[in-house]
Amino acid sequence: MSATGRHLEETLMKVFGFLPVVLASFLWSAANATRVQEADARPDTEIVAAQYLSAGRATRGCGVPQVAVNPAIARETGKAVKRPVFGGACPSCPWGAMAEIMKAAMQPYVYEVQICYTCSGMDAARIVAGAKKGPAPRSKSEGLPPPPGGPVDLGATAVHFLWSAYQGSHEYAADRPMKNLRLLAKIQDPMYLIVAVKIKSGITSLREIREKKLPVRVIGNLEARYSDAVLNYFGIGAKELESWGGRLLRPNQEGSKDFDVVIHEGGRGSPLEFNIWNEISETSDLKYVALPEELLERMAKEFELERKNMPIGLLRGIDRRIATVARSGTVVYGRDDMPDDFAYAVAKALDEHKEVLQWRFLRD
Repeated sequence: MSATGRHLEETLMKVFGFLPVVLASFLWSAANATRVQEADARPDTEIVAAQYLSAGRATRGCGVPQVAVNPAIARETGKAVKRPVFGGACPSCPWGAMAEIMKAAMQPYVYEVQICYTCSGMDAARIVAGAKKGPAPRSKSEGLPPPPGGPVDLGATAVHFLWSAYQGSHEYAADRPMKNLRLLAKIQDPMYLIVAVKIKSGITSLREIREKKLPVRVIGNLEARYSDAVLNYFGIGAKELESWGGRLLRPNQEGSKDFDVVIHEGGRGSPLEFNIWNEISETSDLKYVALPEELLERMAKEFELERKNMPIGLLRGIDRRIATVARSGTVVYGRDDMPDDFAYAVAKALDEHKEVLQWRFLRD
C-alpha cells in the first residue's frame, strides 16, 4: 500500500468500495489488534478507514428524538457516560456542520454528543490527538458557546490536515507525528484551486506582477499553503507586494473587498467560509487564470492534491475547462483508544444518515 494519503484512499476504495458496516467494525478491531502486535512497524497503514462514505448530513431537525440523560452524569463527558465531545467549528463552518450531523445521528444509539464549536483551525488535530479540552471563544463577538468541560474524543477536519498531522508534515512539521489518530469516515466535498484577476486590472498572467512590480491587492486562501505556493512560484511574497504598494489579504479581512487578484479554493455548494467566489464572481468581472503545468504538478505532489479541470459554468465567467488541482474530503476521526463498539456506532450512524448530509451547508 502506498505511503501517501491519496494512494491510501484510492487503494481502499478500489479494494473495498463502500464498506458495509459489519466489515467497517471488523477493520477497526483488526487495525487495533495489529497496532498492539506490530506497534509502529507499518506507519502507512495506521490510519484505518472504518467507513468511507459519499454521504450527506443529519441536522437537529431530522426527526430523531432527544436522548434522555441521567441528571447524575449530566455534567460529565466522555464515551463511557455516552456524552462524547466532538471537536467541530462554528455552526456555519464545514466542521461545525459535521459536528451537528454527529449529534443528531448518534442520538438513536443513546449517545448525546457534546459539541466544541471552538476546536477549529490547525489545532483541531492536536486537540483530538492530545485528548485536550477545547479552547475558550476568542471573543464574545463570535457568539460561540464555551466548550464542553471534558477532553475532546473525536472530531472533524479536512482530509489533508489529518494526513499531515498523522505524518508530522506541512503545518504539523514542528509536532511529533500523531500516530494515535484514526480515520472513521470521509465525506466527499470537492474543492478546486481557482485563480482570477479583475478584468479592469489588465493583468493577463501572474508573472506580470513581479516583472512590472504591480501594486496589486491579492486575496489568498484561508489555508495559506496553496496561495503562498502559487505566489512563491512567481517570486511574489508579502514583503515584495508591500514594497510595490500592494498587499496580501485573507478573505473577510478589512480591505479585502478592494482586490485585484484572488487565489482561493471553491466548489459547488460551498460553505460560508468558502463563499468568496460566489460573491465576487457575481459582483466583479473576472478573468480566470490557468496556472503553469510545472506549478500544478509541483503542488499536486507536494500537497497530495489531484489534477482536475474546473468544470464549465462552475462560476460566472468560467466558459472553458481550466486545468488546476483539487482536493476532496471532510473527515470524522478519533484516537486509537476509541472502543470498537463506539467506532462501529459512529460509522453506522453516518451510513444510516447519508441521505441528509447533502443538506449540511443549507441550515434551517
